[in-house]
Amino acid sequence: MKNYIRLKYILPFIIVTLLLFSCSDASVNSTGSEYMPEMVHSIAYDANTYGYYKRNNYSTEDEYFKYAQPRLPVKNTVPRGNAVSESHAYFFGFSEEERTRASREIVNNPLTITTGNLQKGKELYTIYCGICHGEKGDGKGYLVREDGGKYLALPANFLSDDLVKSSNGRYYHAIMRGKNMMEPFYDKLNDHERWQVIQYIRSLQAASKGLVYNQVENTFNKTDKPLGKADDESSKGQPAAE
Repeated sequence: MKNYIRLKYILPFIIVTLLLFSCSDASVNSTGSEYMPEMVHSIAYDANTYGYYKRNNYSTEDEYFKYAQPRLPVKNTVPRGNAVSESHAYFFGFSEEERTRASREIVNNPLTITTGNLQKGKELYTIYCGICHGEKGDGKGYLVREDGGKYLALPANFLSDDLVKSSNGRYYHAIMRGKNMMEPFYDKLNDHERWQVIQYIRSLQAASKGLVYNQVENTFNKTDKPLGKADDESSKGQPAAE
């Protein structure tokens, strides 16, 4: 009987003590003491978690802080996210009226003509455009048969007078919204890459007209600005399309 009475008073005290012990200071970001915390909190690195610093028993805080920082994407992979992939709002629709408006309002190529931009543009053009539009931009790509194939509309010939005289906006809009059988490529190319491809198309057009479009000089149009100097003597005067 005495033991029962003693337990009657001791047990509530033990329970209250355990409850208080499991609580933590309101000013501290912690759940208090836990039993087998590693069963709940992963030892593996998790991005931007308080556990980095509170339960770090494996390396210094400086090392953990370094591991928690955003990483550069693996080389030659496609990053995602607005800032990284250079995505921008595009306020032109799919109708012919919107296509005409884009051709009228998008005039200047924001990129300076450089050898690097042209080389990258050629690489992207070969991957995404050449199979239909052809290596030379003449609309005679690998998929186009000599008898005309089964295209409802043949790929555009970039060397035609109509497309040579077209504004940069016509090309940019086609990349963003597609045209006829061509689907949009906005999800394949970021904003910077789209303009690099357009630069390379312009260099093909310039070469077909016997004009110059490269890092040193642009006699093809007035909207695209060359860097104005060569990286080395060997690049002076060389057409970008060659």
